[in-house]
Amino acid sequence: MFPVLKIDDLQTHFFTRTGIAKAIDGVGFHIDKGEIVCVVGESGCGKSMTALSVLRLVPHPGRIVGGEIWLDGQNLMAFSEREMREVRGDRVSMIFQEPMVSLNPAFTIGNQLIEAVRVHRKASRAEAWERSVEMLRRVDLPSPEARMNAYPHELSGGMRQRVMIAEALLLDPVLLLADEPTTALDVTVQAQVLDVMVRAARESGTAVMMITHNLAVVSEIADRVVVMYAGRVVEQGTTEEIFTRPAHPYTQGLLRAIPTLSTAAEDDAPRQPLYEMGGLVPSLTDLPPGCAFCPRCSAAIDLCAAQKPPAFPLGETHAAACWLRRTEG
Repeated sequence: MFPVLKIDDLQTHFFTRTGIAKAIDGVGFHIDKGEIVCVVGESGCGKSMTALSVLRLVPHPGRIVGGEIWLDGQNLMAFSEREMREVRGDRVSMIFQEPMVSLNPAFTIGNQLIEAVRVHRKASRAEAWERSVEMLRRVDLPSPEARMNAYPHELSGGMRQRVMIAEALLLDPVLLLADEPTTALDVTVQAQVLDVMVRAARESGTAVMMITHNLAVVSEIADRVVVMYAGRVVEQGTTEEIFTRPAHPYTQGLLRAIPTLSTAAEDDAPRQPLYEMGGLVPSLTDLPPGCAFCPRCSAAIDLCAAQKPPAFPLGETHAAACWLRRTEG
């Protein structure tokens, strides 16, 4: 039984005037059918570029220079561009961060959904219309028939994001890539949209790779978590393992930086400043020879600066790329 998605030693580099930026530097993880895996990390760590690499849509001057991307046992790196066009939007769909950028303002919602169906399926316009309306209904969009005739600017942000989810799930993809799909929404709408996306994915058995900064969201919906830093996976494990037993100093720092509400008993206690990791993310064109997090890590040893750590297993589902963990597991 193959995982829906398996990424093995993926390397995506950008060839710039100032040097080679290693946006993805040996990333590897997998997602099983019906599983939700959240990819977290600071901006620029390679989360979105990993998703774009899966679709083989890396923007210029970037290029995938190594590794393999397996979809249901098929290596996408061996696919022609024509074959990849058949994969995109059909077997693999993506929800982008801002729906107004992804939805064409010159066409109605119905026209855009119907086109997606007819490009990949032999369906009449009437059949495509019915399928589109049913999917809008599944994502709880009010008055789906009327919304089919609406233009993107006539819908609220939450409605547009529901349309994006409907479009992404329209053809029952085996893999859904969601790139911070709720960032621009208020908390109430965010919760509703996440519920719709997760419920729709669970019902269809779609594997989900969700990119987010919001660790509260991760704790609610993720089956497993992949933590990235400077183009590499530094830790991965089940949601419980990551939140209760974080092993990499970077993961520990991310969790410590989450603000918490004080209880009534704590109101009179001295307030503690919010934790902040010192230092800066290294330039991707000038990564250190060892662990990229080493210059910011208070627990670093000499080996950390000299050599990149492999992923040390800490259990059946838990691993961390940290020299401090090499004797564990």
